[in-house]
Amino acid sequence: MTARATRTGTYAEHTEETDDLDVEEALALVREPREDNGPAAGGPTRGGQVTAPAAQEGQASDDRHHRASTWPQAREAAARAARAGARPAPVAVALGDALGLVLAAPLDALTDLPSFDTSAMDGWAVAGPGPWDVREEGVLAGHGPAEPLTDGEAVRIATGARIPPDTTAVLRSEHGRTDGKGRLHPTRDTVHGQDIRPRGQECRSGDQLLPVGTQVTPAVLGLAAAAGYDTVTAVPRPRAEVLVLGDELLTEGLPHDGLIRDALGPMLPPWLRALGAEVTRVRRLGDDAKALHKAVTSSDADLIVTTGGTASGPVDHVHPTLRRIGAELLVDGVKVRPGHPMLLARTKDGQHLVGLPGNPLAAVSGLLTLAEPLLRTLAARPAPEPYTMPLKEAVHGHPHDTRLIPVVLRGDHAAPLHYNGPAMLRGVAAADALAVVPPGGARQGQETELLDLPWAAAGIGVCFT
Repeated sequence: MTARATRTGTYAEHTEETDDLDVEEALALVREPREDNGPAAGGPTRGGQVTAPAAQEGQASDDRHHRASTWPQAREAAARAARAGARPAPVAVALGDALGLVLAAPLDALTDLPSFDTSAMDGWAVAGPGPWDVREEGVLAGHGPAEPLTDGEAVRIATGARIPPDTTAVLRSEHGRTDGKGRLHPTRDTVHGQDIRPRGQECRSGDQLLPVGTQVTPAVLGLAAAAGYDTVTAVPRPRAEVLVLGDELLTEGLPHDGLIRDALGPMLPPWLRALGAEVTRVRRLGDDAKALHKAVTSSDADLIVTTGGTASGPVDHVHPTLRRIGAELLVDGVKVRPGHPMLLARTKDGQHLVGLPGNPLAAVSGLLTLAEPLLRTLAARPAPEPYTMPLKEAVHGHPHDTRLIPVVLRGDHAAPLHYNGPAMLRGVAAADALAVVPPGGARQGQETELLDLPWAAAGIGVCFT
């Protein structure tokens, strides 16, 4: 069975596939700079990744590129993997922690809203036609019921206060005046029931306010609180663990002596949180196969994210580790630039591993290609509506692979940014979105699909807590 016929299967099935590249694909790989699993910041690739004989390395790269999924296939495979696995049980979540989650049970009204007749305005509660004698003590919000009014009587009332029995209407402060004897006169006609919010105007007890599947926004939190909820039943946040690989990475100070700063350790946890995950742990393992095996097999996270080590060099331990534990390889490379060495595997029921390339922008590509649809589906959130904008200028494309290019949104156009190489973060740090450039490139003015970055898109995705 060839890679063209299947995208899933055991690890052995993938490693045995040996379809040949056609001439055009081989030439494209020669023309395209190899990004592979570079370091987690700008700089030379790890020495261990280039020690294999050129012919063997080229054949392995060619075979893998032939097996690789297209970018749309990879995103669908990630979403499908989340749907196929064990789903986390719904949980009761305090309102203060529920922002961004999805309701797993309907939000039904626990009481009438409002639960009593209330004043919609500051003014006077009046009974019968005017003018009215005004009581000395007013009615404030939060106080108990007032004495009933009799015809020809009024009482000062605040917005939200309980309406006294037998009230005809509320006269707004600006629509009334008092004479020298303290009697209240209307300055315009009053209508029975005006500016009174009757009990149950918004809902009755037992009414469904919101259905299952509703995403919890700030407005949903307010409605739940008004309806008397202290907690909501929701789909829990997927738990993610980050494993940072590479002996060459520094956690502080300037790069020196062939060592470089780790860009992914600081970047991935908040990005995963912005995508809706709960990051339970970040571990720095270096290039240690035993440590990687132990970390993967002992993790109880829903998603394990590794950085680097997904190629075939002597210190690239992700594939051997997945083979050793009998993982099911779902995506083995993606026809996208940057980021083509990314992978997705099912390590056990209810757990997946996303292997990101080590180069920073390539890792971002892997995050949005594989981790985002998987996390979104696990959290039961709907897919964002796709949208396009015309490009301000032409973008060079790969002959066969999709390209993800950082862009800024300017009016009705998307302007491509420079510094978009696989090891560069300068472009994406200034970007609003990534443009999905199809194979072959895109001309100036061409409508191109955009992927919003979570902090640039309007909505709750900007929450990093």
